[in-house]
Amino acid sequence: MNARPSDRLAIAIAQLNSTVGDVAGNAEKVRRARAEAAAQGADLVVFPELFIAGYPPEDLVLKPAFQAACRSAIEQLAVETATPGPALLVGSPWVDGGKLYNAVALLDGGAIAALRYKVDLPNYGVFDEKRVFAPGPMPGPVNFRGVRLGVPICEDIWGEEVVECLAETGAELLVVPNGSPYWRQKGDVRLNIAVARVTEQGLAAIYVNQVGGQDELVFDGVSFGLNADCSLAFQLGAFQEAIVTTQWVRSGGTWRCENGPMVASVEADRADYAACVLGLRDYVNKNGFPGVVLGMSGGVDSALCAAMATDALGPDRVRCVMLPYKFTAQESLDDAAACAKALGVHYELLPIAPAVEGFEAALAPAFAGMPRDVTEENLQARARGTILMAISNKFNLMVVTTGNKSEMSVGYATLYGDMNGGFNPIKDLYKTQVFRLSRLRNEWKPDGAMGPSGGVIPENIITRPPTAELRENQKDEDSLPPYSMLDPILERLVEREEPISTIVAAGFDRAIVVRIERMLHIAEYKRRQAAPGVKVTLKNFGRDRRYPITNRFRDPGTPLPEAGASPVAGKPVKSEAFDF
Repeated sequence: MNARPSDRLAIAIAQLNSTVGDVAGNAEKVRRARAEAAAQGADLVVFPELFIAGYPPEDLVLKPAFQAACRSAIEQLAVETATPGPALLVGSPWVDGGKLYNAVALLDGGAIAALRYKVDLPNYGVFDEKRVFAPGPMPGPVNFRGVRLGVPICEDIWGEEVVECLAETGAELLVVPNGSPYWRQKGDVRLNIAVARVTEQGLAAIYVNQVGGQDELVFDGVSFGLNADCSLAFQLGAFQEAIVTTQWVRSGGTWRCENGPMVASVEADRADYAACVLGLRDYVNKNGFPGVVLGMSGGVDSALCAAMATDALGPDRVRCVMLPYKFTAQESLDDAAACAKALGVHYELLPIAPAVEGFEAALAPAFAGMPRDVTEENLQARARGTILMAISNKFNLMVVTTGNKSEMSVGYATLYGDMNGGFNPIKDLYKTQVFRLSRLRNEWKPDGAMGPSGGVIPENIITRPPTAELRENQKDEDSLPPYSMLDPILERLVEREEPISTIVAAGFDRAIVVRIERMLHIAEYKRRQAAPGVKVTLKNFGRDRRYPITNRFRDPGTPLPEAGASPVAGKPVKSEAFDF
């Protein structure tokens, strides 16, 4: 297999969407990609990190039967490379000497020609690789048809040592399989890291990233290459699969890409919207749901979720239900119906008065002599949640829950009510971003979206003051600061972990900051019971931010409230008691 001159290589980038645990399905994707790359004249096909297992496999990778299935798939794929076609560089878990490694295998000529193990195991943010994998030894290059390829795996290029070792042991070209999840501006971070390694060692690099949704994580692809002078050699599209063969030529000891494809990047709010759509689509499809159902309130959160669901799955797989009560305004009814019509989804109206009044009648003896309060408000939300779950059970539809990050930060949500659901596409979007993305969707939709073009969210939904409509003339700002103030405070508390003194010095009112910080802490128990949702910020709730529920610490100088103090207007609690 070494007959081809070694001054040219055709390397196919397999930016594909694997499914965690679907070893046979992932292996079949490898076969199809090899066939397509062969038609493109490729010598080698490079797949993302741990492609055979799907990424991240979490504790599934500790299961011996799963390890054996992955190994068997790799060995069978190796045998198949004896037939004409390109070699394969495929990621898989691999047991060697009683240790489990995050590995990549070079399959060529009917055999496993080389194995390399990931050295630098990330153990921060969404990553827990030290929990399941052993770090590999410092690697040398693999010899592929007369070319010495350095194969650092994902995190291995985030520091200097692994790439430096590869360069010192004779690597000529870096080929980097990745499982790098999306968050806003992550592409700039990746590119800067790769540029740093190329600059240090003078080696061209090929960065292959996976695409697709896996629970809360979305992988955006955007695979790219860098020439040795750090110029961009090629770039693939975001949030879409691709198999593209790139042509590399060695001249004067340096490899360079010829006429690599350049796909414009998707950035900022457009990238966030596309990530939410892809994350929802893959969660629904990979878990086998025929469609989704969600409560359509006439508000902006449910309207945006309905638009995302329609873009992800198509109108025929989305069912929207308006669940009105006596506090539901006519304009809410009108707006919800208009949004559903614009999206082309199934829409129905199911009044909840009989359910709410039935609950109140059942509770009347227990509540005798007590004033009405948030308890009765929450009965409305819980009646709606029960009805949506019943529709879910009857029709096997997944409930899309619609709470935004602002609400989930401060606990402005009802357990077993509006928090019911299987997945939340806007869980990591603050309310101000929900408004921005709603306006954006009326002007644009991502490539591959299955919903209609044009204005699908009525203007009145976007401009109307937010309200939960659980009591007469209720507005969110009765209980919360304006979102234009709340969201910047939350971003500083959650994403940046800034102390209160720093936030106050930036111009925010101390009393409001203290109040928001307390609400953030006591809502932790609610967030533990919330549905998973797409990560789009630097630090999401769940995989990134893992705070204890029982937690008496507060920012120094911030006293605990006295008994009876209320973190949310109209919602009295006892000291640090929970607000359900």
